[in-house]
Amino acid sequence: MTTYGSFPGTRPRRLRTTPAMRRMVAETRLHPADFILPAFVREGVSEPVPIAAMPGVVQHTRDSLKKAAAEAVEAGISGIMLFGVPEEAKKDALGTPGTDPDGILQVAIRDVRAEVGDELLVMSDLCLDETTDHGHCGVLDADGRVDNDATLERYAEMAQVQADAGAHVVGPSGMMDGQIGVVRDALDQIGREDVAVLAYTAKYASAFYGPFREAVGSSLQGDRKTYQQDPANARESLRELALDLEEGADMVMVKPAGPYLDILARVADAVDVPVAAYQISGEYSMIEAAAERGWIDRDRAILEALTGIKRAGARNILTYWAVEAARGLR
Repeated sequence: MTTYGSFPGTRPRRLRTTPAMRRMVAETRLHPADFILPAFVREGVSEPVPIAAMPGVVQHTRDSLKKAAAEAVEAGISGIMLFGVPEEAKKDALGTPGTDPDGILQVAIRDVRAEVGDELLVMSDLCLDETTDHGHCGVLDADGRVDNDATLERYAEMAQVQADAGAHVVGPSGMMDGQIGVVRDALDQIGREDVAVLAYTAKYASAFYGPFREAVGSSLQGDRKTYQQDPANARESLRELALDLEEGADMVMVKPAGPYLDILARVADAVDVPVAAYQISGEYSMIEAAAERGWIDRDRAILEALTGIKRAGARNILTYWAVEAARGLR
């Protein structure tokens, strides 16, 4: 006689039996519109320059950047976040290329807007680290410390020239106190109420930024621990979040993404504005390096990492795999 009580009464495995079943009950779905492509454009180069620490990523020429933007439109992603890399000789203590209407970032914004119009959100990094000879995200005082309020004045100028160049969205990323309010006021003063502000709300002083330093030709000496957040802290992010929203942020972001999924989940649970996460250079390079050595399945690892970020609460993900992942999903 059969004894049924010795077997499980509930079998969750029934909902995992086939690809079709797993697809039907999936709680998290990636879509091309989730993605934003970070892209670097370098002044004075005639061919794209490969970034050794980020296999498959380049510093674009103006022409190759326009092509990349067109490919992003075709792939169906939502936006492109532009980072300008000026010629080394043009960097100075104030980051002058960042406010020069003919600086490489402003030129690139105009190029991409002319190429894609409104079919792709053109987003601009609003920070001084790429343009200063000391590599910090702000202006230094006489003692070599980052001067918060002097830096805010520079950010206000940057916001205006980036908006004038055609940015749909500006992304203040320097983690200066009061940066969102200053940028919002600066945009409104020139009648650019239509330009959105993506706040880098929780940006941590992470070791995973390493490859990015090569990507932007960083001149940094030292670290950014006096203005980026301490990786040990979580509640601090909610304080930064409250301040950014009070100052007028339209969207908020957590950076890095993968090592800070707990922070991302907290932020996403706390707000009703769109939440983004930046899958940064080190996250990208670790997967690429491990895959190159045959240690992991590259394509599965990419989708798993992106799914984890979205599952934690990100509406949008900045990722160097944006176009590739979007094409795969389509």
